[in-house]
Amino acid sequence: MRKPISVVLIALMVILAAVLITNSFLQSDAAVPKNIILFISDGCGYNQVEAASIYQYGEPNKQIYATFPVQYAVSTYSFSGNGYSSDSAKANFDYLKRKPTDSAAAATAIFAGVKTYNGFLGVDTNKVPVENMVERAEKLGKSTGVITSVQFSHATPAGASVHNSGRGNYEEIARDMLNSQLEVIMGAGHPLFDDNSQPVTEANYRYVGGQETWEALTAGKIGKDMDGDNEPDPWMLIQNRSDFQRLMTGSTPKRVIGVPKVAKTLQQSRSGDDKADPYIVALNDSVPTLAEMTAGALNVLDNNQKGFFLMVEGGAVDWSGHANQSGRVIEEEIDFNDAVEAAIAWVEKNSSWNETLIIITADHETGYLTGPGSGVIQSTAGEKKFVINPLKNNGKGKLPGMEWHIGEHSNSLVPLFAKGAGSEQFHQYADETDAKRGKYIDNTEIAKVVFSLFEVK
Repeated sequence: MRKPISVVLIALMVILAAVLITNSFLQSDAAVPKNIILFISDGCGYNQVEAASIYQYGEPNKQIYATFPVQYAVSTYSFSGNGYSSDSAKANFDYLKRKPTDSAAAATAIFAGVKTYNGFLGVDTNKVPVENMVERAEKLGKSTGVITSVQFSHATPAGASVHNSGRGNYEEIARDMLNSQLEVIMGAGHPLFDDNSQPVTEANYRYVGGQETWEALTAGKIGKDMDGDNEPDPWMLIQNRSDFQRLMTGSTPKRVIGVPKVAKTLQQSRSGDDKADPYIVALNDSVPTLAEMTAGALNVLDNNQKGFFLMVEGGAVDWSGHANQSGRVIEEEIDFNDAVEAAIAWVEKNSSWNETLIIITADHETGYLTGPGSGVIQSTAGEKKFVINPLKNNGKGKLPGMEWHIGEHSNSLVPLFAKGAGSEQFHQYADETDAKRGKYIDNTEIAKVVFSLFEVK
């Protein structure tokens, strides 16, 4: 006997609803990452990315992350600034030079989702501490780490892990980081060596917490309880490049701090012609690459079955931009890209894109980098015309045609790339449009995505 059509339709609707609910749960489960690796190329705008690609590959958009499925622009202004206007950026060449963020306020926005004053780290405009990604991950029982190519107590790694209303309070910040729940800290700032890894006659302990802290660190006497057993968990200090390389494979300590034997940066501050083309001045082979540091950090952090959060900063991209060093900005961005490749290799060998999320972005652009001949020019009719020209591609292995316009930060939009579990969450925040870059999000919304994925229940 044929059943009434209404009964059949109801049955089909029930089945369809069940399938949709099941798929929703499956997608929800699959979208919650066990691990998050957040890469920040400090001071890197779209043209810094393109310059490195042109030099290395002979054409733009050839980096491994250029094929990531999620790509948006990001606004970077701080509470101290005037926001971002696409119309103003399009109409006025000088607009992007006005009231840009600094790295401290940008780090607070990225890691805590809060706009604050320039110079503030992990605190709001009233100097009240705000939760950061490291603290959120630790609440979930995950391991955490921060690594950088500049001093480890500098603004970006500090903004990821501590709270301070003065980014220049390096000694205090370093001590707070060493007394945090972090399992991995890596970065420059060695008190006993210069920018070429040569011993100094007068030590500078500013970036490592002061002389007393450094001596306690070298003696293995710093590190509070981080696993709840009421016993201290001291840091293992590594300094030689060979130690960083050994950390990449095999067994690892519970927690490690790596301070290479170099003062300010891994490579950017080395002596020699700092305006030379890339790699004309020999690299300092006494220090690890950012990729080696990343691989070592991942080998430590992946011991935790609950997962981890790792922040990796290419900090000296910014330093090269401040100094308008075209060759060294390319060196630093390529070093950063190599670190991204190391992390992707780790995901594909030891994890999967179903349980790990990689996010790549910048805190701000530095140098207002464009192609040659950009700016306000005089037209044939006597009227001023505003143009931004593209970089000039001079071929693989050759410095592209580039033009710097300032020695400070700009208010330019910066790129974001994401792939892996939960990366689709960025789509819901891309609700603004720039005339040149298309859909964009705000830097505070990076934290909103991570917090939603690392939700404490």
